[in-house]
Amino acid sequence: MKIMMLISMFCLFGCANGKSTEDTVLYQSMDWVTDGVFTQGIEGPAVALDGSLYAVNYQKNGTIGRVSGKNKVAQFIELPNDSIGNGIRFDKQGNMYIADYINHNILIVNTNKLSGSLINKVNVYAHSPLMNQPNDIAITDQGIIFASDPNWAKGDGNIWRIGKDRQVILLESDMGTTNGIAVSPDNSVLYVNESAQRNVWQYQLDGEGNISHKKLLINFPDFGLDGMRTDQQGNLYIARYGKGVIAVVSAEGKLLREINLKGKFPTNVAFGGDNNKQVFVTMQKRGAIESFIIE
Repeated sequence: MKIMMLISMFCLFGCANGKSTEDTVLYQSMDWVTDGVFTQGIEGPAVALDGSLYAVNYQKNGTIGRVSGKNKVAQFIELPNDSIGNGIRFDKQGNMYIADYINHNILIVNTNKLSGSLINKVNVYAHSPLMNQPNDIAITDQGIIFASDPNWAKGDGNIWRIGKDRQVILLESDMGTTNGIAVSPDNSVLYVNESAQRNVWQYQLDGEGNISHKKLLINFPDFGLDGMRTDQQGNLYIARYGKGVIAVVSAEGKLLREINLKGKFPTNVAFGGDNNKQVFVTMQKRGAIESFIIE
């Protein structure tokens, strides 16, 4: 029985394609996309409804790459108007949302209706000239979007909300360098981190996307914070930029574990694979994507 369980765990990475995968153990990071396939601007990993992985800046800035399997990457789209994407998220209908930090936009691509020229399928979902540079985004099951908005030069940042009416509403200003942002699985909590200040904040979240009861979840003594996501149990997986680990933090603010990566500069994380047990990590200096399996 133990042997069969071990084989089943190995198959999470390789057996679905009829291939065995060597040295695959829980929480052990391996290359999913090798060095230099993406630029050092790689960010925004997100998994679509069909299981495909997407990330920004494939081969050159201003593009989005689609990863259909290990080292199987192709350009999905080139963004118009010199836009450069950062965070990506999908809604329950399969629409792709992209934080365009160059033009202060949230872009939308309807991936279910992609026929003809892709460039004509990229539209501005929301825009505000008051945004510094929308960075990471999170989305509720109801389609309410939240965007972190750092000003790296000044060391501060904001949080914005974009409702179904596409209105851009400032939720909080004068924070630290807001970066990673995530919604809990039950849509009741919003998490936002500050990269330079190394804080992770939590807010109570209502059905209309209003935030309240701000509370410091955890502070880290060193290294930076970048993108983050919640798993199905509500734990945060936080990219520790410069430290080369993914920190797993409970909803109560307890550091549960640190997962070592091959590179030192992770920028963001996404969940996919069987039962969302495969974690994908974009790696800035490498222009690569690492991956590991969780329990």
